[in-house]
Amino acid sequence: MKTEQFHAKNQFVITTDKGSFFQSYNSIICFCPFIGPIQLDVNYWDYSKTTGKYRNLFLGETKKETEQKIESGEYILTDLNK
Repeated sequence: MKTEQFHAKNQFVITTDKGSFFQSYNSIICFCPFIGPIQLDVNYWDYSKTTGKYRNLFLGETKKETEQKIESGEYILTDLNK
């Protein structure tokens, strides 16, 4: 496992043998597995403007694009912070 600061204080990318996580402060926001669909935390994926800004950078897309992928089922909403 490898943890790196991502663009700003309290924003991190955690790389594991299963994929990459984006963490904002103490909450996992997104998981991009090497195999399977991207997963967003149901409670925190759109928690604040700051979270959204760095989530967009991590995913390389806008909030609108992310919302469309959630609606289409391309992205899964789940509890990543159990």
